[in-house]
Amino acid sequence: MTKTAALVCIASLGLAGTAVAADLDKGKASYEVCAACHGPDGGGNKDLNAPLIAGMPAWYTERQLQNFKDGARGTDPKDIYGVQMRPMAMTLADADAIANVAAYIEAMEAPAVKATVEGDVEKGKTAYATCAACHGPDGSGMEALNSPPLAGQHDWYIARQLEAYKSGLRGTNPKDTFGMQMRPMSMMLADEQAIHDVAAYIATLD
Repeated sequence: MTKTAALVCIASLGLAGTAVAADLDKGKASYEVCAACHGPDGGGNKDLNAPLIAGMPAWYTERQLQNFKDGARGTDPKDIYGVQMRPMAMTLADADAIANVAAYIEAMEAPAVKATVEGDVEKGKTAYATCAACHGPDGSGMEALNSPPLAGQHDWYIARQLEAYKSGLRGTNPKDTFGMQMRPMSMMLADEQAIHDVAAYIATLD
């Protein structure tokens, strides 16, 4: 089995409620809209608050795109970047379209990112012990706990999302079940410096 075929099979297994395999060609076509912010290589863009998405597990990308479509994300007017993202998700007509682009994104090779957040790595390592319970000691994520991988993600995006959870921009919509589970974790970080510390530590994970 080729790598592409394997990825299509994996994506289809993760798609709840359907046995139809994802179509990478259709996903690639849909990704042209995503590329405007996330880049042709899926590497992200800090100015647009667009995270690295290349290589992101399809199950997580599907859920977030559906959250944007359902209004679980991107409806709070204070969430500037979320509000910008929601119309992009709305261009995906249905669950099949979401599965296709998610599978294409998962098949992309993630580019390396540079550390930009200044923080105390040792303090961040201590704080990350709580995160590791769901995201794994190596930051690779755990599908069973609906926790995405963190290692390899831009540290500025990690910091912004922790701040979003802490301020209530994320994790307060009752439709966002897993976001609501994440918010109390962010509240354990006392201040901006603590957030930067843990983001700086995550940046060291390979």
